[in-house]
Amino acid sequence: MAALHLNADNFEAEVLKSDKPVIVDFWASWCGPCKMLGPIVEQISEEREDVKVCKVDVDENGDLAEKYSVMSIPCVFLFKNGEVAGKSVGALPKDQLLKALGL
Repeated sequence: MAALHLNADNFEAEVLKSDKPVIVDFWASWCGPCKMLGPIVEQISEEREDVKVCKVDVDENGDLAEKYSVMSIPCVFLFKNGEVAGKSVGALPKDQLLKALGL
């Protein structure tokens, strides 16, 4: 399944109230490392049915980026039961990203 694009209206329902772990990629279209990480995030969304994969465009959703103290992008969070359970900053290979998130 393709990554779901989030905003302030659907973040709570899709992430905080999700019954399975959620990977959230904070990114921007102008960010070079984000462009490198994007296909990896999409690949994870296609391969892993045990997690939901979502993306937040920080330019369009600065309030969400601020709420989670996103200072550098790409910044990828793992949410479990509505709480941050893992975090990775920067572009990483898929195996290192999954390891950093605890998956």
